[in-house]
Amino acid sequence: MTDSDDLLRLLFAAHTLTRVAALETASETPSAQWRTLTLLQTHGPQRLGDLAHLSRVSQPGMTRLARQMAEDGLLERRADPADSRATVLSATPAGLAALRQWRVDLATALQPRFAELDDVDRTVLRRAAHILEERIGATADAAPGADETVATTAEKGAR
Repeated sequence: MTDSDDLLRLLFAAHTLTRVAALETASETPSAQWRTLTLLQTHGPQRLGDLAHLSRVSQPGMTRLARQMAEDGLLERRADPADSRATVLSATPAGLAALRQWRVDLATALQPRFAELDDVDRTVLRRAAHILEERIGATADAAPGADETVATTAEKGAR
């Protein structure tokens, strides 16, 4: 087995973990909504076209999603001060609160699958997450305190 094989196995397992978590939370919210809020939290306000590019969706698709999220109070849409033809999107406090709650729900849903891991395996997972974050230049939780919220929820479930 090569390093590339290991990375692919990890990638596919992460994709499966994401699907399992979504199913186990029984959330009907599209994953694109959580991805959009995470991108706005991480990168700050974005022009609609730039956000579509970051999210790897079409601009018309992002326009529809942004419209719905704005109607739901999760996003704020405003004209770009530098170009009134462009729209800038930012997450609202309600959107960021929903994102934090979704992360807690994910941690709570996944915790039973990992509850019986020993300390060595928990350390391996923690180290693997750290390595991935370092290599891809991102963290799972960009909000200050978000790690503590998820960790606290998972620890409570383990007791």
